[in-house]
Amino acid sequence: MRLGCFAIDGEARLGLALGEGWVVDAAAAQRRLSEAGLVADGPLTGGDVRAVIEDWDGPAGEALRALHQALEKAGDTDWLAPGAGVVFAIEEVEMLPPLGTPRKNVLCLGKNYADHAREMKSERPEYPVVFSKASSSLTGHGSGILRHRGVTDQLDYEGELAVVVGRRARGVSRKEAMDYIFGYTLINDVTARDWQRRHLQWHLGKSFDTFCPMGPFVVPKEDAPPIQEMVLETRVNGELRQRGRLTDLIFDIPTILEVISAGITLEPGDVIATGTPAGVGMGFQPPRFLDVGDRIEISVNGIGTLRNWVIEG
Repeated sequence: MRLGCFAIDGEARLGLALGEGWVVDAAAAQRRLSEAGLVADGPLTGGDVRAVIEDWDGPAGEALRALHQALEKAGDTDWLAPGAGVVFAIEEVEMLPPLGTPRKNVLCLGKNYADHAREMKSERPEYPVVFSKASSSLTGHGSGILRHRGVTDQLDYEGELAVVVGRRARGVSRKEAMDYIFGYTLINDVTARDWQRRHLQWHLGKSFDTFCPMGPFVVPKEDAPPIQEMVLETRVNGELRQRGRLTDLIFDIPTILEVISAGITLEPGDVIATGTPAGVGMGFQPPRFLDVGDRIEISVNGIGTLRNWVIEG
């Protein structure tokens, strides 16, 4: 199962991925299936994925799982055909950040791959390097990343796997940490390198408008590959720039959750980006920064591909 959020004519809708390249309007599909007596009518309205995560063990989660199972058995019914108002091509709708606007900024890990720390001429960190990206920087799959011409001349990409918190968590131990993870999504930690260096604290250089593409979907951990099998890749205009295994993280996901939750209460729908491997534009000699028209694709097997373009603005 992969769940997300998309908009048609400005109206946010809860979506389920259907195969590759298609998204189902969950509420519309539920109405059709309930009319046929295949599922019960239930609380799948609007586009609030976070509300579903909060109620994953309650009516909303049960309704979504029942809908997903029914869709897998539905076959080639007329109402699942494109144009029937239930299934839409992802490229023809506005994909929104799958979790809407989180309660917190997006939390991020810096220098969490040894090869990336080396390419940035930095030592391997002794403790996790944690920073945040403003929630106002979020944008969805397929949207434009603003070039911010005249503001930055060093626009860079960072492909990352992000974890989505599923339960309220504070003081969580490393041993129990994975019990608090709902699932995974993808993030491009877009960065203005000149601003990152100039201001020392990274928040400004990583929080410009559109600097946090996220999506296209959230994959519950039970439907995702094991972490040891996940491989992250970033391509720019089709050229492979980054490749790293999630087992290469300096601080693994349980450690990240333990450290952050020691003093910060994490809530369902909070997002933590786990870090980026070597191959960012800044790491090349000479650097290979982004410009208008560049296409960035970030993928993790079993999670999906996040695709965005740099646009003028």
